Amino acid sequence: MTSTITLKDSRVLAYAEYGDPHGTPVFFFNGTPGSCMFHPPDEITTRLGVHLICTDRPGYGSSTFQHNRRILDWPNDISQLADSLNLDTFAVCGHSGGGPYTLACAYALSKRVTAAVTISGAGPVDAPGATEGMTPLNSFGFKFGQYIPWSIGRVLTWLLFHDRAADPAKAMDRETGRRPPADDRIFAQPEVREVCLQSEREAYRPGMIGFAWDVRLITRPWGFPLEEIHVPVHVWHGTDDDATSVRMARHMAGRIPNCKITICEGEGHMLLIPHWEEILTSLIQP
Repeated sequence: MTSTITLKDSRVLAYAEYGDPHGTPVFFFNGTPGSCMFHPPDEITTRLGVHLICTDRPGYGSSTFQHNRRILDWPNDISQLADSLNLDTFAVCGHSGGGPYTLACAYALSKRVTAAVTISGAGPVDAPGATEGMTPLNSFGFKFGQYIPWSIGRVLTWLLFHDRAADPAKAMDRETGRRPPADDRIFAQPEVREVCLQSEREAYRPGMIGFAWDVRLITRPWGFPLEEIHVPVHVWHGTDDDATSVRMARHMAGRIPNCKITICEGEGHMLLIPHWEEILTSLIQP
């Protein structure tokens, strides 16, 4: 069930809670596009005693779009949400496009964030060989996104994704056989497929402006130095990931001072599903 809070600037921020409501608090940031409806296996989250808080970034689901938003605006939203939930400290993790927001919180909220994990996370566009192994569409976005004006980028996003937004299930089925084999096996699981469809439908429900702005931010310099992240970080990535590259993961791990990296051989972009127990354990016992 989705809940909301009203932020200091009168925007609405939506979130959903999973796992143990009295457990160790962990904020989870979904990919791009996505919503608070996406969450890893709840049975594992509950068994490990984790209170998982998933969010809608501005413009997705029930969260108000924020004009001229920066990635570094996100930690302030999370700080206010944590205050509303009476959480002094917490861990953060993010999948795919949620990775930069995870690192932003680790950078800006170092007194509150106990540990951070990125899973198949998008990396900086200036990483050497950043787009190696990516799909042509993602490669184009990371190579040229920072040079595309907002007015054109918003139109391009609509042209490229309006069919998917209209029928995510059809688009998901159309991708079968084009993904890494590990990802095809994961999307064949009915419960995973349903969670992903719910997440996309909710993400697109208010339109595509939130998604378009998210893409804009992720494919540009993030606005903070990775070298000044001082909380423990663990980077997880699969060798067969064609949405975000393993070269990005290695580049991030090499720049963040207190960082571990786990490379999963043969895994794709959805490695968080089969490895969630290991990932969550590494986060709450860094």
